[in-house]
Amino acid sequence: MVNSLGSAESNRFIAAIDMGTNSFHMVVARIDPKLPAFAIVAREKDTVRLGDCEPKTGCLKLEVMARAIATLRRFQGIAKTFNAEQVIAVATSAVREAPNGREFLKKVADELDLNVSLISGQEEARRIYLGVLSGMEFNSQPQVIIDIGGGSTELILGDALEPRCLTSTKIGAVRLTGEFVKTDPISRDEFAYLLAYIRIALERPIEELRSHFKAGESLRLIGTAGTIETLAAINAREKLGTVPNPLNGYQLSLKDLRDLVNRFRKLSYSERLAIPGMSDKRSEIILAGALILQEAMVLLGIESLTVCDRSLREGVIVDWMLTHGLIENRLRYQSSIRQRCIHHMADKYDVNLEHSERIASFALNLFDRTQGILHNWGNEERELLWAAAILHNCGLYVSHSAHHKHSYYLIRNGELLGYTETEIEVIANLARYHRKNTPKKKHENFTILPKKYREVVSKLHPLLRLAVALDRRQIGAIARFKCEYRPEFREFRLHLEPLHPGDDCALELWSLDYKKAAFEMEYNLKLVATLEPTLVAV
Repeated sequence: MVNSLGSAESNRFIAAIDMGTNSFHMVVARIDPKLPAFAIVAREKDTVRLGDCEPKTGCLKLEVMARAIATLRRFQGIAKTFNAEQVIAVATSAVREAPNGREFLKKVADELDLNVSLISGQEEARRIYLGVLSGMEFNSQPQVIIDIGGGSTELILGDALEPRCLTSTKIGAVRLTGEFVKTDPISRDEFAYLLAYIRIALERPIEELRSHFKAGESLRLIGTAGTIETLAAINAREKLGTVPNPLNGYQLSLKDLRDLVNRFRKLSYSERLAIPGMSDKRSEIILAGALILQEAMVLLGIESLTVCDRSLREGVIVDWMLTHGLIENRLRYQSSIRQRCIHHMADKYDVNLEHSERIASFALNLFDRTQGILHNWGNEERELLWAAAILHNCGLYVSHSAHHKHSYYLIRNGELLGYTETEIEVIANLARYHRKNTPKKKHENFTILPKKYREVVSKLHPLLRLAVALDRRQIGAIARFKCEYRPEFREFRLHLEPLHPGDDCALELWSLDYKKAAFEMEYNLKLVATLEPTLVAV
């Protein structure tokens, strides 16, 4: 079996470090230059609090710099275990603003032989944009991105092309907590002053963003970084009883955010810390971070936020790929992020792509010809069916025995960017049920799905089964087919045309007969398949 990290000949590894005001993050990425695409193979985080500066001078403290260097040394050691060809580190607002910031970077270079790029607020915003592009589907629609850090907040407007507007504002969760929060719980006067300060600070960048809006556009707000992920995780745990993993695609409403802010302002540090999912360091600064997000949403007039688990560090990787000629431009990288990830996974698990693409074509044909007759699903569900068809056999990489179950596991635990947690679960379930048993209430993988998506799996998995049967010999024996719905007889007919007129397609017809039970049970129809060598293409 091929090593799960891929071969050295086809893959390259790089590490990207984001030296933030609150936390240091590192990701190690495996880059496949052939696709091109990258997958995160390791993540590390340490709460360094670089922004905890000397009150009088604003300089980085000696003990904080020592802590930062120790973290960077540990990160380097991890990157070395992956044979990363390069470690790229960027420093942001805390180092930008500290009078001794450049001295600190020199010390890092001398002690660790690590050259850190000190980037401007706008460059930070640009790379955040690239990171979000690598993990979210934009569909050529405008998106506002907000990244709330420890020392600054970036607001970005883009639509998968060049960003329309990049802004960086000196308000962050650590900075504001240190400057304005002196009481515990926060006093009414401090809260009012903090709220007013944030609102004033955000007015200008949001006004700048608005100047780039086009008439009639409807905007989506995407949120990244630790503060937003923590707020979303707390909200999910309290509303759903569990935290989606990953959080990518989770929706947080302004109403729920207001409720969290109103709770946090009444709680002491220790009481906030008692909230499940709240870390000690995050508990100190969560109120200021939540207020920044709340006021940004109010000023933008947006009622809901979508979480993205990719940000600056992933943007550093994309930027590296751009500068090394591995991707030609942002549009090429983003325009097919979902398709790229599906094909990347297919390649990783040695899927017979020619066969899988025939299965996908048959499945989508069945979907289209039964739409409005047997089901009313749309483009979203059609795309999930396509993904499942491409990956349905990936479990063969593990073993032929029970390979449908292996397919479920590999898809469920693969890094499919651009999809929500639920969408990944649907794709995995569709692949799981392309053979053997149909969905049952005792199957945990099926019952954990929301009701709507259980129905999607129930209605669409029979189509995938039929598609698999149509290419039973994996030689493209069936050239095309026509569907005929006969409601008066509770019957659904498939008229098949063989690729070669002399081929009786006996194995395909047998396979259809064997696999039709799921279709007949789900749609309460009798399935009849006939071979018609002179079928006119439709």
